[in-house]
Amino acid sequence: MTKNNFNVGIDIGTNTTKVVVTGYNKETNSPCLLATGSSETNGMRLGYITNIDQIAESIKKAVKQAESTLDSKIKKACVSIGGISLGSSVSTGSVIISRADQEITELDISKALASSEENLEIVNKKIIHIIPVQYKLDGKDIHTRPLGMHGIKLEVKTLFITCLKQNIEDLITALGLANIEVTDVIASPVALSTILLNTKQKTAGCALIDIGAETVSLSVFENNLLVSLQVFSIGSMDITKDVALGFKIALEEAESVKLGSVLSGDYPRKKVDEIIEARLGDIFELVENHLKRMKRSELLPAGVIITGGGAHITRIDEIAKKQLNLPAKVGPTDTTINGKLKIKDSSWYTAFGLALNFNQGSNNNTLNPIGDNVKQVKGFFKSILSQLLP
Repeated sequence: MTKNNFNVGIDIGTNTTKVVVTGYNKETNSPCLLATGSSETNGMRLGYITNIDQIAESIKKAVKQAESTLDSKIKKACVSIGGISLGSSVSTGSVIISRADQEITELDISKALASSEENLEIVNKKIIHIIPVQYKLDGKDIHTRPLGMHGIKLEVKTLFITCLKQNIEDLITALGLANIEVTDVIASPVALSTILLNTKQKTAGCALIDIGAETVSLSVFENNLLVSLQVFSIGSMDITKDVALGFKIALEEAESVKLGSVLSGDYPRKKVDEIIEARLGDIFELVENHLKRMKRSELLPAGVIITGGGAHITRIDEIAKKQLNLPAKVGPTDTTINGKLKIKDSSWYTAFGLALNFNQGSNNNTLNPIGDNVKQVKGFFKSILSQLLP
């Protein structure tokens, strides 16, 4: 591995900006960690950038810390984008097969995807992921890529992950002020899922619930594909505020009470549980309503996996299981990639997912939630960036 052969992921969260630098060890045939850096995030609210200059400074500090370990300059990075401006929409498209022998080519698939995009109705948003979730050939479902098959009419059902146009432009501007070239933009829940979920879970059907400080993201998977993404403007900080109001105490103390770090006669366990469960009930009701709209309520065999800062609340898995009527568990606080690279803190999963998702030479599709469609998605990233950058 040469000195400059490394990949960089930058995750700009509401509270912390994290940088992860990975390389690839050909001898062990596995990714390896080269450096990390972090800094307090300033200038962000609910995933929206409210102050570009402050975000740029946060990025600079985290990058500088990583560079001190790496002993090399970081010039390019794959970055995450999250918050309530993220969302997903489903659209369909179709095309008549162009070849005389009716064999489906890459051009036909591209035209079908383009047709589904034309039928999509979005305003003030940019598409950041294009994921074909279902193909039909002459009206019949096919459960693989249609390339090379023969037929007359190809139809595709496509999931589009979108984000507010202004937010993407502000993000790229902030990275530019920090002297970082953006190579790819990945939705935070997508990057997180590459680390936290395995192929078996995503194939059977599962939901990943990431409870952050200000938002909750819900990612639903089936047949090893992301089929829905939704972000709600509620988070673990709302629980902290409820505890603070309930006991008339400072937010810092309320946070400790919420996590069970403070137990005394002043904070009866029963009342604390009632406050916490009421707000968690609101969160899981939003999740349940979305699953009902998808017609997936109680129909995800691999259940729900809960992660994020809010996942550390006592009995949260029991509450989720009862309200959603699905298997529920809290995601691991540490994990190992390929049996070699150990991630000891779950708050770093997204940054690692960014750095590993397109790790050159790794050829590891288990880290890639969209499998064979990665080339299409990466090509689309380039088209987005070419539109936004000067």
